[in-house]
Order: sequence, then C-alpha cells, then structure tokens
Amino acid sequence: MKWLARHFLTPALMAAGMAGGPAAADGGGLLRAAANGDAAAIRAEIAAGTPVDTRNTKGETALLLATHANHVEAARTLIEAGADVNAKDGIQDSPYLYAGARGHLEILRLTLENGADLKSTNRYGGTALIPASERGHVETVATLIAAGVDVNHVNNLGWTALMEAVILADGGARHQQIVRLLLDGGADPNIPDFDGVTPLQHATRLGFAEIAGLLKAGGGR
Repeated sequence: MKWLARHFLTPALMAAGMAGGPAAADGGGLLRAAANGDAAAIRAEIAAGTPVDTRNTKGETALLLATHANHVEAARTLIEAGADVNAKDGIQDSPYLYAGARGHLEILRLTLENGADLKSTNRYGGTALIPASERGHVETVATLIAAGVDVNHVNNLGWTALMEAVILADGGARHQQIVRLLLDGGADPNIPDFDGVTPLQHATRLGFAEIAGLLKAGGGR
C-alpha cells in the first residue's frame, strides 16, 4: 500500500500534503484541533509526531488558526510545544500580528513572551500597533507600547498608529485613550500623511474636539 501511495498520488494531492492542507494525513488532525480549540487533541497530535508548525493550503499554521478563534489554551499548548509565533500565512498574518490587530490580549501576551518580532509587518506594511490603534483596543495598544513597538512606524498608506487612531476612528472615549497612550509613549503628533495633512488637522476637520485638544497639548500643529 505504501508503494501504491508513493506512485499514484497526484501532484495536487502531494502538494496539499506537503503544505499541511486537508489532504495531509499527518497534519489535518492538528489543524482541526487548533481551529476547534481542543488542547487535548493538540497534545495528542504533537505526541504522535505531527509537526507543530504544520500549515494548511493558505499557509496558516495551527497556532494561527487557534489565534483566529481566540482559543487561548490551544494557543498556549502550541506555543509551549515550540510553535512559531511569527510564522506568516499567504496574506502576511502571523499569530503575533493577528492577536495584536484583533485585540486577543492573552494570546498576544503569550507571543510577546515567546519571541514575537516587534518589527514584523502585515500586508499593509504596518506593525501590530497600527491596526490595534485603529480598532480601539486600548489594553492591546498599552501592551504593545510597553513591549517596545515603534510608535512612529509609517505603513504603506502613509499612516502611523496615531494617524489611524484619528482618521479611521470615531473620536470616542477609547480612541481618546489610545491617542493619549501613543503621545505618552513618544508618538510624534506632526508626522503627516502622504498628502501632508497632520493628525491634528484631520481631527479638527472631523470635529474630534477632545482628540484635537490632546494633540495640541502634545505639540501637534
């Protein structure tokens, strides 16, 4: 039977198996367990010899699948087994970047404790701090600043975390807190977008009086 498998598997099936996709008999179980948050099944798969960084056809590792669903114990089990917190999928998401962007704080902390690359960037050229700031994840922003992520990194769109906290937000209490955290963390309030418009100018245009006041107090022009 092994001879038949070696000689009659199609190239597509062989490729799927090598990528850890649904056809991979030695990886599909781990990927399903991770997606379902089944820590016991994850431990069994790893004990049976399944590579911890098995990938599916999208390039997603088991850890990234667990992170997608915010399965903390599953993620912890995989990380303790040596899963790569920086392994990116086909759209440049990694467990670390995704946890930061989505505000999955417990998993984010696990990645930071286990080698997260603070300089890694997503498909928009942004650090984990930039989408976290846009989406209003206050604790996540504080955690990433404390970890040492560059608060003045500019993504491919020409926006810093501070800029996104203004122009892609609603001006409410959470984003006011984030603007304060970023300024206290050393964010430059005068880095403009590619059109030369500063965060303060955007805040004023949008009618975000509280954020405009914070920016002015922080030296914004």
